[in-house]
Amino acid sequence: MQHSILLELQYLGPVQYYSKFLKFESVVIEQHENYRKGSFRNRCIIASANGTVSLSIPLLKGKHQQTNIQSVAIDNHGKWQLMHWRSIQTAYGNSPFFDYYKDDFKALFEKKYELLFHFCRDVHELVLELLQIVPNCTYTNTYVKKTTVDTLDFRSFILPKNFQQNIDPNFKAKAYPQVFEDRLGFIPNLSILDLLFCLGPEAVVQLKNCLN
Repeated sequence: MQHSILLELQYLGPVQYYSKFLKFESVVIEQHENYRKGSFRNRCIIASANGTVSLSIPLLKGKHQQTNIQSVAIDNHGKWQLMHWRSIQTAYGNSPFFDYYKDDFKALFEKKYELLFHFCRDVHELVLELLQIVPNCTYTNTYVKKTTVDTLDFRSFILPKNFQQNIDPNFKAKAYPQVFEDRLGFIPNLSILDLLFCLGPEAVVQLKNCLN
């Protein structure tokens, strides 16, 4: 049995991603990889009244392959933080626990960040705090080319193109009340924001229920 897992750092990753912080005894986050397009490294998926919405952080430097993830710069010429926060507020303003958590997230969306990794790291650490998960979590010292037999390499496994496919033997999405469920039905494996705003302190219980 593998007791450790290697992950990339994601931007408000889906429920599946955060279930790994409960499933494994230790979690290692890769911080010396090259940026990869088409991933959750700079995007998240939430649910609006009209269906799913992908929120992408615009990138200035390093948006192409072969750039170290810690050097990828955010394009702050536009108002992406304001637009993301407004989209989140519109989607979850009527959720049971939006008011409970909104100030914590809003503070990060009002702070200017130059580098993608720094922003995602702060958001990620806030999510773990709000979930009340204290994992044995470390960051890599160098790029990990190959993991040991005790560590599952899950980098770039959870992607926007497959995040709703049931291809993970350790995870099975379980339904919970969502804001627009009456018109959209249950949408599995959305951003962890959806779980937090809909279930509040019970979000961690739902995460545990999703583990196989």
